[in-house]
Amino acid sequence: MEKNIVAEPIQPDNSEKPATPERAEPPARRGEGFRPRRRRSAGESGDSSLEGQEQELTEKVVFINRSAKVVKGGRRFNFSALVVVGDKRGRVGVGLGKAGEVADAIRKGGELARSQMLGVSLKDATIPHEVFSHYCGAKVLLRPASPGTGIIAGKTVRAVLESAGVKDVLSKSLGYKNAANVVKATLDALLSLRLREDIYRGRGLEIKKVQTPKPPEAIPPSTEPPAPPPGAA
Repeated sequence: MEKNIVAEPIQPDNSEKPATPERAEPPARRGEGFRPRRRRSAGESGDSSLEGQEQELTEKVVFINRSAKVVKGGRRFNFSALVVVGDKRGRVGVGLGKAGEVADAIRKGGELARSQMLGVSLKDATIPHEVFSHYCGAKVLLRPASPGTGIIAGKTVRAVLESAGVKDVLSKSLGYKNAANVVKATLDALLSLRLREDIYRGRGLEIKKVQTPKPPEAIPPSTEPPAPPPGAA
C-alpha cells in the first residue's frame, strides 16, 4: 500500500534574527586635518567698512526721461534717470543711467554717481563765499546764508546741495531749466569753492588772528554835585 506523505511547513526559528546589512562608511575626505571653513563675522570681513559707507550714502532721483523709437512692430521705449548721490559730509556725485526699464536706469545712474563722487569745500553748514557758474544754457548763483536760513532753492538745485551737506544757502537758477544742465552747473559751482586757508596756503601767506575788541568799560559815577544850569541865581 502506498502511503501519502504530506510535508509539513517548517516554521522559522524566532531566536535567530536575520543579520542587518552594515551601513557603508562615508568616503574619507581629502587631507587628514580637514576642518570646515568658519564664517567671518562682520568685524572680520574686509568689506564691512565699504558696506557701511554705502549705507550712509543718500541717493536721489532728480529726473526721469522717456524716449520712444518707432519700428515696424510698434514703439520701443527707453528710459534715462538722472541720479545724485552724496554722503552729506562734503562729497557728491552725479550719474545718468539709461536702460529699457526704469529700475535698471536708476540702478545704473546710482552706480555711475558713486564712482564719480568728488569732494566739496564747505564752511560749517554753508558755503564759504558767493559763486556763479553756468553749464550750456543753465546758470546757477549760490550765496552763503546765516544759520537757520535753510536751503532756498528749487528741487533740482536742492537735490545737489542736500546731498553735499549744505544746510544754509541762498540760490537762484537763471537761464534754461534743463535738469541735466542745472545739476551740472550746480556741481561746477560747488567744485569751484575754496576756503580761506587754502587760498592763503597757495600764496604762501599766514592767516593773522584778529583779536576781538573788548567792550568799553563803564564810567564810574562822579561824587561831585551837579553844576547849576547857566543863568540860575
